Amino acid sequence: MSIDKTSTPPEDNVVENPEAARGSDVAVDPRLLVREQGLAGYVTEFKRKIKAGDLGSMPVVIGLVIIWIIFQSLNSNFLTAGNLSDISVAMVGTGMIAVGIVFVLLLGEIDLSVGSLSGVAGATFAVLNITHGMNEVLAFVLAILTGTVAGAIQGFFFAKIGVPAFAVTLAGLLFWNGFMLKILGDNGTINLNSDGLVAKLTSYYFSDVAAAYGLAVAVTVLYFLSAFFGNKRREAAGVPSKPLSETILRTVLLAVVSFAVAIVFNQYKGLPLAVVIFVGVLVITDFVLRRTAYGRKVFALGGSVEASRRAGINVDMVRISVFAISGTFAALGGLFIASKIASANQGAGGGDLLMNAIAAAVIGGTSLFGGRGRTWNALLGVLVIVSIQYGLALEGIASPVQYMITGGVLLATVVIDAVTRKTQKTAGRA
Repeated sequence: MSIDKTSTPPEDNVVENPEAARGSDVAVDPRLLVREQGLAGYVTEFKRKIKAGDLGSMPVVIGLVIIWIIFQSLNSNFLTAGNLSDISVAMVGTGMIAVGIVFVLLLGEIDLSVGSLSGVAGATFAVLNITHGMNEVLAFVLAILTGTVAGAIQGFFFAKIGVPAFAVTLAGLLFWNGFMLKILGDNGTINLNSDGLVAKLTSYYFSDVAAAYGLAVAVTVLYFLSAFFGNKRREAAGVPSKPLSETILRTVLLAVVSFAVAIVFNQYKGLPLAVVIFVGVLVITDFVLRRTAYGRKVFALGGSVEASRRAGINVDMVRISVFAISGTFAALGGLFIASKIASANQGAGGGDLLMNAIAAAVIGGTSLFGGRGRTWNALLGVLVIVSIQYGLALEGIASPVQYMITGGVLLATVVIDAVTRKTQKTAGRA
């Protein structure tokens, strides 16, 4: 390849039209803009995000507030401590499954087997522990590993054999559902020990008020320390970072929400164990996706498989691991669902569970096109879905209407996602 040695070096280039140059758009890191301009910088950055279609979790938060206002106006019992506590426990099973779905969606793929795998996990635990008398902890671990192995097998067919994820997991949906029916046997239902490990997942509450407030303090402090020292590392590396004022503001807002939730819990039975576990799972998975090399590989694959392969990423192993993670969380969610109904039965994993898990991830803000999302999206999405279910139940509205409303919310979310993607392409950010 020849090089034109007569061309002017970049440092010697002369701007022939300085007025045009001054009027052109210059890409400025938004964190620098905020730090230099203060409140005006925040406003400018907010406008830039809206124009670029970078809405984040704002639509779902606004939607959740509207949903709560509507149902509270229809029934004053909706926002009572008891109902909100019940919603928080009921959402954990589906929310766990949705966390695994987030990982798969980040690749731009789908997993249709999670509902059936959740049923298999509950049935496996019940058969091992109740029917065969196996130790609860061992049966619990083996039930979760069942989901892990099943997910890895499906991931193998997708990554190594090249079968589309839709086809593999659709086959898995049928196979694992049949497997569940087989191990449950003719009886079809196995009741769990009401005082056992799995039963306590959703029935145990920390009645001491210090537990809820302690969790609120821990969440707030951990967030502040993570944000503060993260910014310090960026400053030390000479990389633009968020101003301290923004970190403090976000911490204060998180503290307000955390302590409000703690007050609600303490007005009822106390802090639910299920919520503690769910929050812990969200914190850990968010750290994995955003702070580790593995998480960056998952996002990279969602952006471009070929570019990831050329960058040296083991694409097949990441794909297999993501489906294994999806299967693991499907199994964990299945155990929470079995805990809620205190049994494993032939209907487990059926009905609208699969669609609700996928809808929760998408409604919460995870893109169907891959490359964008967080596990916290599962919390927001499942909170919307369960709030709708409980609100309609208080009004005595039948399940068909619940399905239609949930479907409408999901369609609206997908439309927003598609429009956002087009807007970002127009703005040159996709």
